[in-house]
Amino acid sequence: MNANAATHSLQLVREMDVPADKLYKAWTTPERMGEWFCPKPWKVTEARMDIRPGGSSYILMEGPEGEKIPNYGIYLEVVPNRKLVFTDAYTSAWVPSEKPFMTAVVEFEDLGNGRTKYTATALHWTEEDRKAHEEMGFHEGWGIVAGQLEEIAKTF
Repeated sequence: MNANAATHSLQLVREMDVPADKLYKAWTTPERMGEWFCPKPWKVTEARMDIRPGGSSYILMEGPEGEKIPNYGIYLEVVPNRKLVFTDAYTSAWVPSEKPFMTAVVEFEDLGNGRTKYTATALHWTEEDRKAHEEMGFHEGWGIVAGQLEEIAKTF
């Protein structure tokens, strides 16, 4: 990470009682995203993924009051069962987004005995974006999502 990592990133680290390959599968199965990707009462109502470097993703999150948050992105790095890196800096192919917010790095480290060290890092373009994400509830929200992810991954 660069010198701005401390001021530009947020991170969640968890040890989970599920193998890395199952966590990766949960992250890469669009039909199951609605079961874990956002804290309830929010939900995912549509998910499309082309999981390869340069491939696009689209996840539509909907809130309890009818709010809709479309998330467009591009995969930058894909290492099956180990790592996913994606960004909202592009909306499709290499078309720049109107306002990039972050790049996410999701890592799955096999600890043996069916356990995984799960690390989710959000790298922001500015310190202000990082602060805004933290104020939106990054730690609580991503923590809830990690718990939901662990439970759903056990079903794969």
